[in-house]
Amino acid sequence: MDFENIYIEEENNLATITINRPKKLNALNKRTIEELHVAFKELDEDEDTKVIIITGSGEKAFVAGADISEFSNYSVKEGRQLAAAGQRNLFDFVENLSTPVIAAINGFALGGGLELAMACHFRVASSNARMGLPEVSLGVIPGYGGTQRLPQLIGKGRAMEMIMTAGMIDSDKAFGYGLVNHVVSQEELLPFCIKIAGRISNNSTVAIKHAIKAVNAGFMYDADGYSVEIDAFGSCFGTDDFKEGTSAFLEKRKADFPGS
Repeated sequence: MDFENIYIEEENNLATITINRPKKLNALNKRTIEELHVAFKELDEDEDTKVIIITGSGEKAFVAGADISEFSNYSVKEGRQLAAAGQRNLFDFVENLSTPVIAAINGFALGGGLELAMACHFRVASSNARMGLPEVSLGVIPGYGGTQRLPQLIGKGRAMEMIMTAGMIDSDKAFGYGLVNHVVSQEELLPFCIKIAGRISNNSTVAIKHAIKAVNAGFMYDADGYSVEIDAFGSCFGTDDFKEGTSAFLEKRKADFPGS
């Protein structure tokens, strides 16, 4: 697929996806969602890619929201289809990706932008970042998982207030809420995320894949997270990574994981 609205940089087992619609403050339209789906799928299938960082171009916005001009005239049926397709192809897809995904929030993360960041496995924000779900000010609600993931991350009461007031919070408050893991300067954002990605890359990709699945299961209404953890734990014992990791520990050397 020829990408129009994103670009990918790859180096040292790390892929960085940059959403590049600066005139629209990197807003998500159908084309961008489709491109992101393809990019995440291809990178997840690439054995050389151990971590993915996603960010926005420029210094103003990670993603300033969905492209409202695309759906302002939608019917009820079309609205449902929009939310279902978006969740399936991008937001749920990213959350359940076996490759770790870090959101580098470099500015405004509003509406669908914050929902995309929340779908990532964790988030790092620049000090100028602003986050919010302003959908009710447009007569609609978050439709890409925002009403579910925000309470999971910051608690029901805070999520209700953010959603109902349609207000924004700054990066320091987001850190205090537990919405982001770290806050750094704009200049430090990508280097900091790359440093974390390097630490992740040193570990077993197979074990990380199982860990993501087990953690996510704990937030699913139709799954028993403990049972998923037990199965995943047992599965690790049959991998070359487990053999290498335990051997390296006993031999007091650094593990060299084969990733099988």
